[in-house]
Amino acid sequence: MKKRRFEREKLRRGIYILPNIFTSLNIFCGFYAVIAAINGKFEAAALAILIAGVFDLLDGKIARATCTTSKFGVEYDSLADLISFGLAPALMVYLWALRPMGRIGWLAAFLFMVCGALRLARFNTQVGTISSEHFVGLPIPAGAGMNAVTVLFCYGFGMDEIKNPVVILIMLYVLSFLMVSTIRYESFKRPELFRKMNFNVLVSMILILIFIAAQHEIALFLLGLVYVCSGPVSAIKRHKEIALKTAGPETDMEEQIRIREK
Repeated sequence: MKKRRFEREKLRRGIYILPNIFTSLNIFCGFYAVIAAINGKFEAAALAILIAGVFDLLDGKIARATCTTSKFGVEYDSLADLISFGLAPALMVYLWALRPMGRIGWLAAFLFMVCGALRLARFNTQVGTISSEHFVGLPIPAGAGMNAVTVLFCYGFGMDEIKNPVVILIMLYVLSFLMVSTIRYESFKRPELFRKMNFNVLVSMILILIFIAAQHEIALFLLGLVYVCSGPVSAIKRHKEIALKTAGPETDMEEQIRIREK
């Protein structure tokens, strides 16, 4: 009886307005990106996807800051992400670059959207069971953002039409694989990353912001590329460290002898 009363009270309270407004704005940007892509306005579609990413970041931060997290909000956010970061970028890239490839092109776009949906489903099932310090697999907003900044980068250099769509096709396949992989990516949720900051790091961050303001097409593309590549690079480093530990002291001695001989 008490459980039923508690559930009725929860239903009467309704949903939290503030974080869900930002989630709705996320969906709005994703829907606008779809419309813009259909109308051939690919630059506008790419910008809308990036703005959707900002709203996606804000809704979670606001929900945690105001203690208004809920299961409804998590599910609503996932549906919004599938539209803004799954459907919208897949359709945009297909209409922009992969359309001349026919079936191969739209199947690659479909694969990206499906892998994004699988990534979201896996993330929802892992909430509370794994550490929040890292993402398992490339986050779907990062995959969508990489597609968006690629479009902006090409438009910035006057490449409105892609002459060699195979490069974009390979990029889409790589991003799809990274989303469903078990490669770890930094989530930037560790407090120690921002509590104390070296003066040189602060200056570097200011220079990066200036670079983004001056040449946002190049800067955003490079930042996206660095983040996408950071996962595989870190995985290779960890694999080498584990291999060195398991190899034993004999191999360490051999490595030192080789270094000395060089």
